[in-house]
Amino acid sequence: MESQRLRGPALAALRASGKGRLRYGPDWSAELGEDILEAHRSPPLLSPQAGWILGRIGQSPRQEEAETPEGSARGEAALPEAPPPGASPGRGPAPRAEGAGVAQRPEKRRDPPSEPEAPAPKGPGIEGILRLYDRIRAAEGEEDLRRRQEIQDLASRAAYGQSWELLKRFDEMRELKSHQEWQDLRQEVERSSKEAQGQQEKLKEEHQRRAKLLSRKLREAEQRRLRQEEAELQRREAGQERLRRLYAAQEELLQANRGLGFEAGQGGPAYAPYAERGNRICGELSALVRTASERGFPDPADLTSADQALLEMRNLLSGLREEISLAAQRRKQEEEAEKAAAAEKAENEKNEKTASSQDPEKAPVPESSGKLRKNGLQLKSDEKTLQWYQQLQDQLDQCVDSFAGLANSKDRQEKKIKMDLQKAVTTPVSQISTRAGSQLKEIFDKIHALLSGKPVRSGGQSVSVALHPEALNFSYYKLAEKFVKQGEEEVASHHQAAFPIAVVASGIWELHPPVGHFLLAHLHRKCPYAAPLRPGVPEGASAEEGRRLLGYQSHDSAPEPQDNFLKRMSGMIRLYAAILTLRWPDREGQEGNHPHGLNQAWRWLAQTLNSQPLADVTATILFDFLEVCGNALTKVYQAQFWKVIVLIREEYLPRIQEITSAGQMGSFIRLKQFLEESLRRNEIPLPKGFLPPSFWRS
Repeated sequence: MESQRLRGPALAALRASGKGRLRYGPDWSAELGEDILEAHRSPPLLSPQAGWILGRIGQSPRQEEAETPEGSARGEAALPEAPPPGASPGRGPAPRAEGAGVAQRPEKRRDPPSEPEAPAPKGPGIEGILRLYDRIRAAEGEEDLRRRQEIQDLASRAAYGQSWELLKRFDEMRELKSHQEWQDLRQEVERSSKEAQGQQEKLKEEHQRRAKLLSRKLREAEQRRLRQEEAELQRREAGQERLRRLYAAQEELLQANRGLGFEAGQGGPAYAPYAERGNRICGELSALVRTASERGFPDPADLTSADQALLEMRNLLSGLREEISLAAQRRKQEEEAEKAAAAEKAENEKNEKTASSQDPEKAPVPESSGKLRKNGLQLKSDEKTLQWYQQLQDQLDQCVDSFAGLANSKDRQEKKIKMDLQKAVTTPVSQISTRAGSQLKEIFDKIHALLSGKPVRSGGQSVSVALHPEALNFSYYKLAEKFVKQGEEEVASHHQAAFPIAVVASGIWELHPPVGHFLLAHLHRKCPYAAPLRPGVPEGASAEEGRRLLGYQSHDSAPEPQDNFLKRMSGMIRLYAAILTLRWPDREGQEGNHPHGLNQAWRWLAQTLNSQPLADVTATILFDFLEVCGNALTKVYQAQFWKVIVLIREEYLPRIQEITSAGQMGSFIRLKQFLEESLRRNEIPLPKGFLPPSFWRS
């Protein structure tokens, strides 16, 4: 076989090679160690070009001879030259084989010319093949080195380019940061400049504001000084005016006292107490004038005391004159009675003589003297009630006269004082409601403070009765009038409103008695049945005048409808009954009895039942009165009051029914049902809207 044929020459070539000529000692392996020879024990590896070489070697001589000369020449030219004996294998150029039987010519290596290469053997010997293999390996190493150098050059150039780009980016970043720092510095400078400018503007505005404030304060101080001077001037003028009025009151009082003394002296010793009281009033006023003169100017309270002293003197003088007049009338009546008695005696004697011859049963019976009665009931008002009514009306008229100067003044300042006072006393009364006890206390305190002389706020202004000497009586009059008007309008429409209005009116009455007297006077004037009073219509009076005396109102000469009249009377009677029942609960140091309490309710009920009833009116006011204060009367009078209820049902109701027409039976039926229900339950319940104790905690 071909491989066996080539084995012998190959072994011979290996023996003739440099490694084959080496001599090995028997102890060399043990001395140098097995690790040195470990790499030489592995079988030899051939290059990929070894196949081509072995193919060339394996051709027979005949085949080589059969080839053309050109082929032989190409075969010889394709064989590389063997390297010189001293050259190391792998450094010479070697062709790279691509495919079977194809070889490229390797690049020629330029070695230094000092050692000329030995000509490679042209024969196909094993030595030439090994040299050719060494040259191929050297060419491959050179090619690999060249590739590595190119890769290293490319890597160096890439690293240089990358470092250059990094340097450029670093310079750009540094330039950007520098630009940003400069921009930030510029913005900070601008911001600081703006802040400084803003601070400067604020300081400028603050300076201007302070300058304006200082200027305004200076103007206000100047205005305050002018107002103080004006107020001081007004105070002096008011003080001089009060002093002048005090002197005038003292002069009038002295003149009245002289008249009182003269008339008391003319009347005899029986009127000496009037003169003594007049002298005492004059002494008190003289002491008051001396005290006021020592202080410089009198206070409004001094002027009020003087007015009260003058009013008392007028009342004293009018009382003296009235008593003297009554005494004269009594004397005149006694004389007339004596003359009438004498004439009657003579007439009776004459009649007796005439009737002695006639039937004695037909003789006329004289009407008994005394009050006119019908079926045991009065047809006219009680004399004491009439006197009380007239006394209250006189006090009301005197009050009107006492503030006539303020009411009729044309002075703008006094007109303003009058309007402010009227608003201050009427507005709180209009605000009274059952909303909360705290609100009711505020209204009460405001009215009480105003009447006590303290300044109060009304309509954004300060109001006080000390601003005018007539302001207190004016406030009394208007407050009492407003209370009655609330009963006439508000309570007439909403019955439950009677209780908060009544409790405030009762508390003010207890602290300021004139308000209560004027309230009764207004109430009796608008509702005479609250007295109770049966006003007689004088002879010759017109129908309109007669209706006015009975409590009716007229609008444009048209008579008031009966329903409206009964509604107004019902509202005022309910307010009066609530005042009799209630008392202000939250006043410190509350002592004594109610200024107009349940004893007056018993009096009113007794006098009403002693009078002849009026159609439609008596049933209405009895029902309203008993519904409001019947519960309180049962607690105080107990069995006595139930006797009165039985009397009303058994005896008085039939008399009301006799005079009640078919169209007026509504009030009668309502009263009858109320009485029967109360007697059946043996109880009169609390009226609707009565203020419970919890109301005052709200």
